[in-house]
Amino acid sequence: MIEGLYEAHLPVKNLKRAAAFYEKLGLELACDAGDTLFYWIEKEKSWLGLWEGEEYRTPYHPSLKHVAFRAGYENMKRSRKWLEDAGATVVPFGGRTSADPFIRPWQGNGSVYFEDPDGNSLELMCFVDVPDHLKQVKEKLSFDEFERRTGNRHFNN
Repeated sequence: MIEGLYEAHLPVKNLKRAAAFYEKLGLELACDAGDTLFYWIEKEKSWLGLWEGEEYRTPYHPSLKHVAFRAGYENMKRSRKWLEDAGATVVPFGGRTSADPFIRPWQGNGSVYFEDPDGNSLELMCFVDVPDHLKQVKEKLSFDEFERRTGNRHFNN
């Protein structure tokens, strides 16, 4: 199910300064999320998240104890069972009550969050080719809802 690294994270004191540095290294901006910038490491395969703010000094910050693995779209749909069968604790994310995999249309990806035995935050992610009419949707959609809104077509990357 795991195909590679989807994302890694780093805390930064100054996002503009960090952005300039990584752009000079040749990384291309993939997504601006306000206080976080995502840069392609390998285009359409993996990215680096740069997180700005004082909270990067706290004992837990997403950039310090989080890794996301890349998976395919179809595998993501059955990822919760696969993770639970492997002994992982699947957890809700971002105010959601469900721990089921979901899609972020505005970012073009899908996720499911889980923890390792030491409580590290892990994630499976897949790229999703989002049709134009859904690219501005800022809510997290279940895979079923996403497919309903797209006419049950599968959008794989």
